[in-house]
Amino acid sequence: MIDRPRRLRQTPALRSLVAETRLHPRELVLPVFVAEGANEPRPIASMPGVVQHSIGSLQELSRRAVGAGIGGLMLFGVPEHKDATGSGAVDPDGILNVALGTVRDVVGDDLVVMADTCLDEFTDHGHCGVLDARGRVDNDATNEIYAAMAVAQARAGAHVVGPSGMMDGQVGVIREGLDAAGLEDTVILAYAAKYASAFFGPFREAVQSSLQGDRRTYQQDSANIVESLREIDLDIAQGADLVMVKPAMSYLDVVAAAADRSTVPVAAYQVSGEYSMITAAAANGWIDRKAAALESLVSIRRAGAQVVLTYFALEVSDWLG
Repeated sequence: MIDRPRRLRQTPALRSLVAETRLHPRELVLPVFVAEGANEPRPIASMPGVVQHSIGSLQELSRRAVGAGIGGLMLFGVPEHKDATGSGAVDPDGILNVALGTVRDVVGDDLVVMADTCLDEFTDHGHCGVLDARGRVDNDATNEIYAAMAVAQARAGAHVVGPSGMMDGQVGVIREGLDAAGLEDTVILAYAAKYASAFFGPFREAVQSSLQGDRRTYQQDSANIVESLREIDLDIAQGADLVMVKPAMSYLDVVAAAADRSTVPVAAYQVSGEYSMITAAAANGWIDRKAAALESLVSIRRAGAQVVLTYFALEVSDWLG
């Protein structure tokens, strides 16, 4: 007798019935850019279909996200003014905190409101932390600002704060700061394994980054995985409620390894460059946009991510019906 696995592939209904990995909008989080002073959405050239939102268009997007049934929004602020310490990040009237309050007012608890807890959008030098006298990122001084930033974000309306700067000890300092402020219920999504990746390029345009140079002294080396697993273990020990791998598609081995060992949910971020590659290839007629996007997201879920941040989130909701 010939073994015939193909019997289960004959029709779409059969394939769906036995599918081992499923994709649902509730597992997806849409990253959103909000620009201070914008009166209408501003297209991002390197990310066709993605924009910098105004506060007005952010409200409309928030209502659409609830209707689409996606899991959440991750907000990034694009300020008009920057300084050496990223003071706009902790200002209650800063663009990101205003945006968080705006979204929370619209969605309540109907979806998860997340905040990027990092200084790179707010500093005039573009690094994820403050600099010392030698021009290096000061780990401990940065963590103190992260804690103040997380408190401001939680007070503004964030359910989840997402420290993404890869400072040593950042999760523990933020947890202490939130708890001391009476914000014990605020969730920490730790960017535990964030790599110094070439795939972040379009994001730099999206947030109008001021960075000169790179972030390789504090973000992960793409050659390493053991180091990333150590970072994940440390973040969980310090109180992370979720951990994230970023980018996703070139690091599926890291996602899988994280899922195998983590005692908290694992997220993965399909970053700007990954989105733009699919979008550009589809625009040239080289691949099918919908098919490639869905396949890429299923692969991230198959690797073990329970939550996926993706710029395709709203489209996926439409595609899945």
